Amino acid sequence: MADARQVGARVEELLGILQSEGGEATASAAEELVRLLLGLYGDGLSHIMAAVHAEGAAGTAILDRLLEDPLVESLLMLHDLHPLDVDTRIQRALDKVRPYLGSHAGGVTYLGVTQEGVAQLRLEGSCDGCASSTVTVQLAIKGAIEDAAPEVTEVVVEGVTAPPAPGTLLQIGRRPPGADGPDEAAGAGAGDARWVTIPDLGPPSSRPVTASVAGTRVLLCSVRGTLYAYRDACAACGTSLAEGTLTLGELACPACQTRYDVRSAGRSLGDAAVHLDPLPLLSDSQGVRVAVTAPQEAISS
Repeated sequence: MADARQVGARVEELLGILQSEGGEATASAAEELVRLLLGLYGDGLSHIMAAVHAEGAAGTAILDRLLEDPLVESLLMLHDLHPLDVDTRIQRALDKVRPYLGSHAGGVTYLGVTQEGVAQLRLEGSCDGCASSTVTVQLAIKGAIEDAAPEVTEVVVEGVTAPPAPGTLLQIGRRPPGADGPDEAAGAGAGDARWVTIPDLGPPSSRPVTASVAGTRVLLCSVRGTLYAYRDACAACGTSLAEGTLTLGELACPACQTRYDVRSAGRSLGDAAVHLDPLPLLSDSQGVRVAVTAPQEAISS
């Protein structure tokens, strides 16, 4: 399925090529063509939205279904026709990652967007001893907010685990214009982490599923429709958890039988100091993605 922002970026790239290789007249004509087409489709979408709103409660139900489609939602945002304001969209986006952040980072509070377009958030609690805490929080929040509110220019998160210096705020910004390659998390602790799409693993399973993603063995667990991702290694004995049993959110190691709460950052049910190594995970129009540090592309298991 096409992604409106990716198509928009490609259009801008093509316009740049026309400007540099086709001359000013060609570039101007192409830009006018794009403006006319966008205006035409924008007017059409505006009429559709007006008709939907005119239907009252029935229209609201239709609109809710439309907003569940990532492509439709992105087009409405592109033409400034989205029925929800930026605060509501960000809150909805955070609700999607809050089940993960709630157990891993203790919770996230949205503080609003400044007049300059900076989204401000505060984290409460931490996952002590978890090396991936900072990367998890950065990438999960950054990805969720950028998808829901592309007009936001920057995300500032207060209270991230192990900040770069006492009292400072962690800055999470967009990739500089013209940079190549996928978006990467900015700021201390992010390293070379980036989102990588997981190969299609089929329908949700009651058993753990593994995949090799950018050289990292990833374990995926589905609990009541929510996916959780961890590095595939038991924190107690180091054994792969691919053959482990998953029951009501509790994952048992096939070798040492250590049990972990999948929904609570993989903490051991017997020893709170022992926990799996969680990976940030997002499911959106680009598929299911996890944040890893290696540069290779995903390879199915």
